[in-house]
Amino acid sequence: MDFKDNVVILTGASTGIGEAMAYELARQGACLVLAARNVARLEEVAAACRARGGRALVAPTDVTDEEECRELVERTVAEYGRLDTLINNAGLSMWMKLEDVADLSTLEYLMRVNYFGSLYCTYYALPHLKRSRGRIVAIASVAARTGIPTRTGYSASKHAMVGFFESLRIEVEDDGISVTISFPDFVASGMHTRSLGADGQPLGHNPLQVDKIMTSEECARLTLAGAAARKRQVVMSNRSRFGQWLKLIAPGAVDRIAKRAIAKGK
Repeated sequence: MDFKDNVVILTGASTGIGEAMAYELARQGACLVLAARNVARLEEVAAACRARGGRALVAPTDVTDEEECRELVERTVAEYGRLDTLINNAGLSMWMKLEDVADLSTLEYLMRVNYFGSLYCTYYALPHLKRSRGRIVAIASVAARTGIPTRTGYSASKHAMVGFFESLRIEVEDDGISVTISFPDFVASGMHTRSLGADGQPLGHNPLQVDKIMTSEECARLTLAGAAARKRQVVMSNRSRFGQWLKLIAPGAVDRIAKRAIAKGK
């Protein structure tokens, strides 16, 4: 029950990994602020969180809008009086080669969601997290550590996100704030159904073998355990851990592993 009575902002809370984290945090008795764009889904998740013993406030938020991110933090502090944990989970992926992209603004939008959305929320949360000596959690990806074909814009946005939070960790260390970066491998979260295709629209189907990849619940559990322990990072899979080591001595082999993973969808 590491998050009992902990005031937590959770972005991307309406589906997938975010929804699974919301339920686990509620089970532990957290005071949640659930942020996403889909208000109807947020209300459903909030009701399920309350049924599990947590408190839950619905806060419709588009993380690409700086003002909405500021209002999210202000509303949290107005409701609960403080902020203990910020989980930057809102994210969007892609499934297309660069040469097939019809409009480059699609890649700009990925950067706004994955990188700037986390930056905005963190910037406005930081003064409150200093007072509580709280936690920052960033949901990155294995694509933030190595190149992944069909993920150029996504990988770039997650690399930016990791660079930002690794730098911030050093800045806030003396303030007692921990920064935990989570590196999921493929997760059966529904995110891939919403991944953007070459036309800039959601795919509408999941190209992955869902029964052969990690569940959202397992990803949520591992991430929150790492955040509770104030770990620097949480690397989810043996493939990812092996890949980090292998990249130092045989980077070409890592490229081939990434290419094969995309081709097989697992």
